Amino acid sequence: MKDNALLSLLSDGEWHSGEDLARSLGVSRTAVWKHLNRVMGQGVRVERVRGKGYRLVETIDLLDKEIIIAGLPSLMSKRLSIDVFDAVDSTNAYLMQQSDDSGRSVRICIADRQTEGRGRRGRAWSSPAGENIYLSMALRLAGGFAALEGLSLVVGVALLRALERLGLKGAALKWPNDVLVDARKLAGILIELKGELEGAARVVIGIGLNVHMSDRDKQVDQPWVSLDQASPDAGWKRNDIVAAVIAETLGALEVFEQEGFAAYRDEWQRHDALLGIAIRTEPDGDEGVGAGIDQAGAYLLKTAKGQKVLRAGEISIRRQT
Repeated sequence: MKDNALLSLLSDGEWHSGEDLARSLGVSRTAVWKHLNRVMGQGVRVERVRGKGYRLVETIDLLDKEIIIAGLPSLMSKRLSIDVFDAVDSTNAYLMQQSDDSGRSVRICIADRQTEGRGRRGRAWSSPAGENIYLSMALRLAGGFAALEGLSLVVGVALLRALERLGLKGAALKWPNDVLVDARKLAGILIELKGELEGAARVVIGIGLNVHMSDRDKQVDQPWVSLDQASPDAGWKRNDIVAAVIAETLGALEVFEQEGFAAYRDEWQRHDALLGIAIRTEPDGDEGVGAGIDQAGAYLLKTAKGQKVLRAGEISIRRQT
């Protein structure tokens, strides 16, 4: 039994008896009971009352592959192979393990939750069920690995465009792969490469985005914000967000292949969260003021000893306290 099958029956907020749920799903009442306990263990709030049955305490924003596809341009959707899962270990890891024989130019994996979500440098990425977006895209980009400078920044611009179009206000980009609102993390990007150093590179682009995340999640060890908190009047729906992010990202990557990072540098700079901010690098401990990015997308740090160039993958930036 899939999580969404049970949750979709409960999504009307009405009471449903165990017998009715079992009949609708074609399983035993014991199976329904065990499954409800499992989704409740994942953080889904279900009320149980003897004689009434079960109902959801809060609205669940379910992922639906057909709604996502309907939200994409028709020509674009024909290029895609989309998998939507209740749970995977990691959407990036799933695509890294897949062969390139789907017959479609882009493979996409979306999950309601991840059991082993990952951020940069192997850090854990909190991935509760029913709250956020865990989305990865695998595709080939011409030019080999050397042509991919600034890729994570381009994806950041595309992600920000999609969210602003849907109603987000006041967001910024933190080099090299985060979206922030009021200095709190809203989204992160993880780029992984697979293939040869020359020729078309197979790229897996992972995006983790906080949508409905609540304070019940105690695993996050840094300041964070959700779309619900940042722009509560926008009426965020995960299927709409996924479709917008896919469309904006793939459109941006087409331009990136043809024109390189230069086509996005100025736009990224306009949203730079660290420009003019006193920062400290880790693990080197350099201190200075954020000075934007160079033509290749490396970050520039103005220090007392002169300008230092920071390259993605070498360093993390934290605001000075």
